Amino acid sequence: MPTVGQSLKYDTIEQDTGEIIEHRADVTFEQRQADLDAMQKAEENAKEREKKSPFSNFAQLNLDQTHALIHLTRKSPRAAEIFLFLVQRMDNYNALVCSHTIFEEALGMSRATVARAVKVLKDSGFIDIRKSGTTNVYLINKEVVWKSWGTNYKYAEFGAKVLIAESEQEQEPEIKVKKHTVVEIKKGGKK
Repeated sequence: MPTVGQSLKYDTIEQDTGEIIEHRADVTFEQRQADLDAMQKAEENAKEREKKSPFSNFAQLNLDQTHALIHLTRKSPRAAEIFLFLVQRMDNYNALVCSHTIFEEALGMSRATVARAVKVLKDSGFIDIRKSGTTNVYLINKEVVWKSWGTNYKYAEFGAKVLIAESEQEQEPEIKVKKHTVVEIKKGGKK
């Protein structure tokens, strides 16, 4: 770990492209810490502005895709319902983690109906599905609808809102507390 006054070398990386935009050599620990503090403060300010924005609850729709949405609502109204459910709850990276049980309970659909509707959405290119263990990560097609800035496209597979159903949870385990006696052992009669 650097000591106070010791020089460091580091690169400033452009967050969207990952390219080095500035190479700084011989920067003191204090200067680097000040840079990191300023970056953290800027991120906090940006998050605060986003919370206060009247557009924070908006999603953008590509009007070139409205014909596909109209076709979807005619072909499979249940698939369109699930799609809008996903859009309403997706994060700023167009992703949402949830199980089929969420759709079943929230939308009043059977397991088979959910499976067919999700297949229609995937086959039609409205969503992509990634797996995290046995959990589905739904990625909403950014060419149809998106939240946040267009520069977040390539990060669509990272970060997600997670919805869980109460009915899928195990009962809370009973926790039993056992008392233990702690015995201190002294070596050689001295502590």
